[in-house]
Amino acid sequence: MLIVFMLLWIILNGRITGEVLIFGLILTVPVYLFFCLAMGYRSRWEWNVLKSIPWACRYAGTLIKEIVKANIAVIRLILSDRYEAEPCLRTFKKPMKNHRHNVLLANSITLTPGTITVSLDRDGTYVVHALDKEFAEGIEDSVFIDLLTELEEKDEH
Repeated sequence: MLIVFMLLWIILNGRITGEVLIFGLILTVPVYLFFCLAMGYRSRWEWNVLKSIPWACRYAGTLIKEIVKANIAVIRLILSDRYEAEPCLRTFKKPMKNHRHNVLLANSITLTPGTITVSLDRDGTYVVHALDKEFAEGIEDSVFIDLLTELEEKDEH
């Protein structure tokens, strides 16, 4: 947060000089200390975010790849005159230790074309609607679950 405050100070000044840097430190350090002491801010949160950036990039890359693959499958389904879609509802249970990870999985499923998460219970029970039963196959063992499980294992250590 201190770095963000300092960068904001430099951007607002429009130049980098010794005077701007020294005056910026004189102003940003007390603001940072106020955040830490009065508002309960912990710098440990920053380190956790910074440590998870490589994982988040990998997850985003995987999500984009899965979205492209699903788009191609949906286009094939739409353009096919020999095959008729068979919509289905699939229920599965994959409780994550952190509820945010459950929500991230549900959102990833919804962002992937051809599937949408209809509901998510607190106990990790998902109800997913698939445009075709083929899209719902293996959803309970998707690559998203593997990545989220990896993140939970990393968070434990």
